[in-house]
Amino acid sequence: MILTPITELNLSESLARFGDSLTSEPVRAVFRRIAGTGNPARASAENAVKNHAESIDLITSFDISLKPGAPRLDLSWDGSALRGETEAYVLLHEVAHYQLASPARRLVADFGLGPGPETGDCARAEAAALRFGIEREREEAMASLLGILWETQLGHPALASFLDQNWLEGAGKPQTSRSAAKHFETVLAALTRGGFVTSAGEPTRTLRRNPD
Repeated sequence: MILTPITELNLSESLARFGDSLTSEPVRAVFRRIAGTGNPARASAENAVKNHAESIDLITSFDISLKPGAPRLDLSWDGSALRGETEAYVLLHEVAHYQLASPARRLVADFGLGPGPETGDCARAEAAALRFGIEREREEAMASLLGILWETQLGHPALASFLDQNWLEGAGKPQTSRSAAKHFETVLAALTRGGFVTSAGEPTRTLRRNPD
């Protein structure tokens, strides 16, 4: 959910200000790949079907099990399988969570992070939560950006997710644009250090191996 809606009129200015606030050319290049043509629209119905199939292909290439039905039935991830009947960008976000979770939490409902926006059985997900506070927020931010970078890699409408997940929050205002840019830089650096993305921001197939 977008905290502060950005009008079409203000989007190009916000994108430009955000890019100008980034402190290195390699990071700006990653951002430009996400922003693409600056079109914030989600995929058309035809492309959405194609994008969903590509997301399923990526999931199966990680040997992640799938089961029918939407996350609203219970959980996005039940500790052994992923609900497949949801939007492509949601599936890619879950792939990112799978990569970033510790080995033990890959066996836990919703990766031990508590309920997400797609979760149906919130009580079950909350009971399984193992990460809280800033640690949970940090991992959620990393999963958000990694999922967006998977969208970028696959040619999906990544900018729509970038906006929906509030990466441009405050970017249109001179007094807060640097804060938004710094958050992006910090999260991207964490993904790079962990080997989850290359220096060019391309997602890798790395799975986290170290415990919490």
